[in-house]
Amino acid sequence: MVSVTFAQLEAWISLFLWPFCRFSGLLLIAPVLSHSSLPNMTKLGLAAIFTIIIGPLLPALPDVPLFSWASFGIMLEQIIIGVAIGFVMQVIFAAIQAAGEFIGLQMGLAFATFFSPDSGANTMILSRLLYVFSMLMFLAIDGHLILIEILTNSFFTLPIGSLGLNAGAFELIARFGTVIFSSGILLALPVFGALLIVNLTLGILNRSAPQLTVFSVGFPMSLLLGLVLLMVLMTDLGGYMQKLFRMGLAMVEQTVATL
Repeated sequence: MVSVTFAQLEAWISLFLWPFCRFSGLLLIAPVLSHSSLPNMTKLGLAAIFTIIIGPLLPALPDVPLFSWASFGIMLEQIIIGVAIGFVMQVIFAAIQAAGEFIGLQMGLAFATFFSPDSGANTMILSRLLYVFSMLMFLAIDGHLILIEILTNSFFTLPIGSLGLNAGAFELIARFGTVIFSSGILLALPVFGALLIVNLTLGILNRSAPQLTVFSVGFPMSLLLGLVLLMVLMTDLGGYMQKLFRMGLAMVEQTVATL
């Protein structure tokens, strides 16, 4: 008869529970993997499958009682690591959405919004379009698999139960948030700059000839020019997004190393 002691059972649960928390943190916020169309039970199932696969390969776990405050701290630490890895890539997608909002505002499409289940708020149509395009591009380059690989490797660079987390990593993530504005503006700059010149020209024309109905002509002109410029922008949009994804993945690895 096979007998299992409480200490063995506790060790087996710890071997599953702590890595499961880290994978759950990633699936909680990572792009594509945390999409609202993916049921929560499916996300938990994926986290459990990843944990079962990686569990036997993990380094030695700390000798900490499962039902203790120290164990609760380790669980919280694992969730923070997973969330930090996913949040860095979420910043890249936020920059792409910001570019869509900049272009939409300049084209006069600020009213063209609809409810987005991802953010729980109204989103501009162009922002949503670029977001869907970026998700497809992220899947095409296997970005979601690279994120899972980075998280798996983090168990060896950041073993479970390590001596706390480096607070400098969170400052690094906060500073990385500037990418939302810098990269977003750079992505929208070709369309944004041309439409700004058109609007300034129409404004000067309206001041010089008030009897002309410039604004009734300006809106369709801005909309038509914006659509033409978007067609031109799409020719190089994939390359720019791949550059953003490479920068985000490099930042994820740097964050793990800093943690």
